[in-house]
Amino acid sequence: MLSVYVPRDGTLERVTLAPGEQPPEQAVWLDLVTPTVREDKLVEEFLGIAVPTREEMQEIEVSSRLYVENGARYMTATLMCQSDTATPKTTPVTFVLSNHRLATVRYDDPRPFAIVEHRLGRACSPKIAGDSVMMDLLDAVIDRSADILERIGAEIDQVSHTIFEPDETPSYNDVLKALGRKGDLTSKVRESLVSIGRVLLFLANEAETMKWAKDARMQVKSMQRDVTSLTDHASYISNKVTFLLDAMLGVVNIQQNAIIKIFSVAAVVLMPPTLVASIYGMNFKHMPELDWEFGYPIALGVMILAAVLPYMWFKWKKWL
Repeated sequence: MLSVYVPRDGTLERVTLAPGEQPPEQAVWLDLVTPTVREDKLVEEFLGIAVPTREEMQEIEVSSRLYVENGARYMTATLMCQSDTATPKTTPVTFVLSNHRLATVRYDDPRPFAIVEHRLGRACSPKIAGDSVMMDLLDAVIDRSADILERIGAEIDQVSHTIFEPDETPSYNDVLKALGRKGDLTSKVRESLVSIGRVLLFLANEAETMKWAKDARMQVKSMQRDVTSLTDHASYISNKVTFLLDAMLGVVNIQQNAIIKIFSVAAVVLMPPTLVASIYGMNFKHMPELDWEFGYPIALGVMILAAVLPYMWFKWKKWL
């Protein structure tokens, strides 16, 4: 799908193109979402660039992600997707700046794109260009990453309370899964921040060549500082997840040792009567239980009860 955005009356309006129609000359942003071959060729002819393929966007070498070709700046970053679901993931997104127009190529729907589209659809600068649209997108990505890290931090605090100050005995399987999910999400956010930091460094180096104003350069530096601080915070959260994982395993080991201690004491207590019974074999001439009419079923019932009662006790103590 190809979306074309044109500034109009102080807003950035989305224009729908008819089949075979060329984008208007006033277009400042062309957004390609899972583009077809026809849409690729249309953008290539309009901007005079080569739209990267999905395989090219997935390459991890810096030289394949940040480069200049035919006067256009190609920048590929890894952005978060579906961070509010149980299956968060990352997706590569390519930004192409050419003649103050922006083309974005993506195969998923990161939330910052919808946020920026809605924001610019309400109001934008009369002199808006592709450069400023890209800055808005990067700023929205950084804000979104900060929100995700704040949410992860709050949820990890809850997990910490569950481990160290539980209101009731927690399910350590659930705690382990929660820590694993938070650790995985944190690593994905950190991966996204690192890629955004590289894009900002590339823009800072190219700002003079692109003749950006001083305000734009200062904005890039400000976003670089934000990315650095958020990356450090993501590292802190990763370390905290590792600490909580080690602490949880330590608590589990302590509880298991306490249970094993109870079993050991019970075995020692029952050892003398077991020794006596094994020596004499209960083979005595006078055993009144042998004359009981219901002695055999009573003995079976006692055996079953002796098996059921410990099992129920273990379940009540949550040892099983």
